[in-house]
Amino acid sequence: MTTILLVDDDPFQASMMMSYLGRQFGDVRRANDAADALCLIEQPDFADRLGLVICGHHTRGIGGPAFVAELRSRMPALPVLVLGTAVDATGDYGGGPVVFLPRPVGREKMLEVASQMLAHQRNTVA
Repeated sequence: MTTILLVDDDPFQASMMMSYLGRQFGDVRRANDAADALCLIEQPDFADRLGLVICGHHTRGIGGPAFVAELRSRMPALPVLVLGTAVDATGDYGGGPVVFLPRPVGREKMLEVASQMLAHQRNTVA
């Protein structure tokens, strides 16, 4: 089973997102911040199942672009879905399979994009 990693420091928002992501995809794990997420991906069993990371442009600790760059250095083919405001710079996420969605983003749109990214990841690995 593929795991989705949600990086979100807002407990209420994370709970809502985990609920509908879990119903759609099954295994969803949450990290409170970028440091927690990077620690999780260092665990080989977790990293082997990881199929998608969803994070905000503004993450606690380091910002979204720095987090995604660090993630890229460790797992270059891993797809990342970044959520941010319309004024956030999508150009900060060059290289690799990164999709930027401006907030507010509807649940259906996020689930659709996440499904597409996971399908592409499976086709690339297969």
